[in-house]
Amino acid sequence: MKKLINKIPDVITEQMQGMLAAHPEIEISLEPKYIKRASATRKGKVAIISGGGSGHEPMHGGFVGTGMLDAACPGEVFTSPTPDQMYTCAKATQNGGGVLFLVKNYTGDVMNFEMAAEMLNAEGIETQNIIIDDDVAVKDSLYTAGRRGVGTTVILEKIVGAAAEAGYDLNKCADLARKVNSRGRSMGMALTSCIVPAAGKPNFDIDEDEIEIGVGIHGEPGRKRISHTTADEITQILTSAILEDKDYSRILREWNFSNGGWEEKELISDAFKSGDQMIALVNGMGSTPISELYTVYRKLHELCSAKKITLARNLVGSYITALDMQGCSITLVRADEEILKFWDAPVLTPGLRWGV
Repeated sequence: MKKLINKIPDVITEQMQGMLAAHPEIEISLEPKYIKRASATRKGKVAIISGGGSGHEPMHGGFVGTGMLDAACPGEVFTSPTPDQMYTCAKATQNGGGVLFLVKNYTGDVMNFEMAAEMLNAEGIETQNIIIDDDVAVKDSLYTAGRRGVGTTVILEKIVGAAAEAGYDLNKCADLARKVNSRGRSMGMALTSCIVPAAGKPNFDIDEDEIEIGVGIHGEPGRKRISHTTADEITQILTSAILEDKDYSRILREWNFSNGGWEEKELISDAFKSGDQMIALVNGMGSTPISELYTVYRKLHELCSAKKITLARNLVGSYITALDMQGCSITLVRADEEILKFWDAPVLTPGLRWGV
């Protein structure tokens, strides 16, 4: 294993220290670990907080800043942060408007964010959890019950972060997060595995002439393994899986402020159709050249145009990675006027910035 690291136990700490040195717009805590905005937010602003295992940078810590996240909690590599991290982070970040946790649908993340939300609500800090579950590849996987949370996370954090900046209260931010999640669909693939520093070897085995279709961001298996083929054919497979995905209904848990406990809610996602306009993300998994991602976007644009689907906005690059995995994912989020307004709003973070 060859990586730019020192001692394995110091990997996350030193990466956070490097981020702080490079980006004075953030602050860090090392015990417990979290990253937050350095600048004060206005009184009554909703605190938008996310987090998850490290190894997916720039998500989530790279999206902390004006117009996006107020804070993020990094766990160990591919491991959920602890409830104590989230609780302490939220206490240090909230400014009277409540807390919105944005949680990818992985069992550890869901459980630990729920425990943190229970502690915060018990102290009178209104906290809501919104689950992101946009991966069309599989319904259940090694780490999830239901669909995994992947690329829509980046788009949702940008849109809801801008809404909170503009003055949306906790309920309106939660409603918008539900809407974006219900309109997002993603599908990924891997050309190679990734190497977790503590393991020192590939996370899964894949032959030189094989690719994994529907892979998860931790290397979870997808729909199928096929022989390596052209970029256009791979893009066709991923795009078809998204555009042909049918209406999807599932039950997710959210906090009920009236009775002070969790309740199950049905969330319905309508299938995409001709005439829709989209925000498109073509995302690299960590070791994919951006030139190759543009080759994928070229074919995605062609396929969507043939279906009379408009790519109104786009983002091409590595934004939710799996360490050094080579591969890509495609995310489409059906947009409306509200979603596009907050997508276009200014953002200033280490990993995403425009309009400032």
